[in-house]
Formats: sequence, structure tokens, C-alpha cells
Amino acid sequence: MSRILLAPMEGLADDLLRGVLTAIGGYDWGICEFVRVSNTLLPARTYERICPELLNGSRTASGTPMRVQLLGSDPHFMAENARRLVSLQPAGIDLNFGCPAPTVNRHRGGAALLGEPELLHEITAAVRAEVPAGIPFTAKMRLGIDDTSRAVDNAQALAAAGIDELIVHGRTKADGYRPPARWEWIDKVRAAIDIPLIANGEVWTVEDFRNCQQVTGCADIMIGRGAVADPLLARRVRGEAVAGWAEILPGVGDYWRGIRRKVVPVHAGGRLKQWLAMMRRSYPEAEVLYQQLRPIKAAEDVEAALLAAGILKRLPRAA
Repeated sequence: MSRILLAPMEGLADDLLRGVLTAIGGYDWGICEFVRVSNTLLPARTYERICPELLNGSRTASGTPMRVQLLGSDPHFMAENARRLVSLQPAGIDLNFGCPAPTVNRHRGGAALLGEPELLHEITAAVRAEVPAGIPFTAKMRLGIDDTSRAVDNAQALAAAGIDELIVHGRTKADGYRPPARWEWIDKVRAAIDIPLIANGEVWTVEDFRNCQQVTGCADIMIGRGAVADPLLARRVRGEAVAGWAEILPGVGDYWRGIRRKVVPVHAGGRLKQWLAMMRRSYPEAEVLYQQLRPIKAAEDVEAALLAAGILKRLPRAA
């Protein structure tokens, strides 16, 4: 059976949203937002802040394994930090060679390294030496920086360095998130390596999922923004009967409660609106709620609107 995986999404899918999406269900495992490694050995609390699931056996509250992603360009410090991460018993370790964000790329991180297959190999081999066989070890890459000319070289360098599986996002750094994803290039990469490959990119619907499998030759698919836009997508792919928006609404309430615990009030409403804005693609009801909340600034007023809509339940007063 195909595996359906939840992608790491910096600035979008933090532990709160990961918890909601995996509680709704359908995912075999996922990867958290990246931990940036520079010229230092990070303390355990840094990993636990970015991936609080580490404090729960590296699983979300609903039990979905969550792997930890490292991003950096120095083989020595990547290895040192991998050793520390191993001591926290993650469900898996992933290396980020795909982030296209300019702030990351300016510091030689993420997709900016895709012009240097030798360095990819050096980083990955150094980390491999610190990751025991019992911990899954993967890497996630894009097809290149400005073109796909080194896609196969990069994939082969990572495979030779000892990763267990490779995840390929079917775009270059320059492509950003513009459609379409170059699924046919994922197939070319898959054919050139001898380890399992997981396809990623531009999967928004069940039809997209099946088409991606067919074009890439990959059974296993990682879903990113499509999972945020339709939290029921993984279960739809699995052929489960789902109730639609009514099944998502409790998760909206859970997400808001988590936001209020974690986020300062001035930013709380924006976080919820960001998610609703993406769900508008899949649910007319999300559009209605988004438009209702859009002009509301204060967190207390957002909460009042959610209570009035029946999305939140008013807690009984203490005696």
C-alpha cells in the first residue's frame, strides 16, 4: 500500500497544525519544520522547541511519527548536531536540500547547495556516520537551482552517501511554488538511483495524487500545501468516507485554542486566517468564515466570532 507523508512546511505547518492534520488522519509519518544548523552545537531545547513531538516519543498527540529535519552546509557541525539529535530519539532524521527561501539560500542552506553535489555527499556522509541504522535517514531535495541539469548528479550523491530514501520536490529553486511541478523529472531521478524515492509537489486532489504516481513511477507521495488546503485529502486518497467541512471544524477549534496558548494575541488571528485562506481552495465554507474573520484584528474578537459560529464551545464558569 502506498504511504502518504506530511511534508515539512516552514512558516506554515508548525506543531499545532501538524497536530490537527494528523489527528484528522491519513498520514503514515511526517517531517517537522527545519532546524537551522550553523557553526554551533545546538542545545536539546532547540530541537524540542521546533519539534515538540520529541517530548512525546517523536509522535503527534494522535500517534503519527514526526521526523526532524536539519538544514545547514557545514559537514562537521551537521554531524555534531545529528549526534545530539540522535540522543533525543527522533522518529527519523531528514536533511533539507530543498528550501527555496532567499533568507535561507543567502546563508548557503537548502536548495542553494544543489549546484554542489560533492558537498551534498560530504554533508550526508558525515551525518550518516552519526545516525544508527535503527533511525530512518532521508534527504529532501529540489530538482536544481535554476535548471534540472544536476538533478541526477545530486540524487546519486545523496544515495551514495547512505540515505535510506530520497524525497524529491518536482521543482527547481527558481521555480518557487509556481505550477506545474516537473513530475517527469522525478521519474528520471527515480530511474537513476537504487534507493526508494518519494515524490512531492503540486498534489491538491485525489486525481493529482494518482497522476503523480503514474508520471513519477513512485508509489509513495509526500503532500505539503495540498494537505493544508484539504485536511481530508489523505483520507480521500485512501478511499475513506469523509464528512467534509463538518469533520474539519473541530480541528479549526483545536487549532485556535493551540494558537492562543502559543502565539502572542496580536498575531493569533493572522495564523488562523492563513490556514482558512488556504482551505478556501477546497471548501466554500472556509471562504465564508475567512471573510467573516478577515476584518477582525483583536484575538478576543476572533474568539467571540468563533464562539458565535459554534466552532468553539464556551467553557463553564468555575464554581
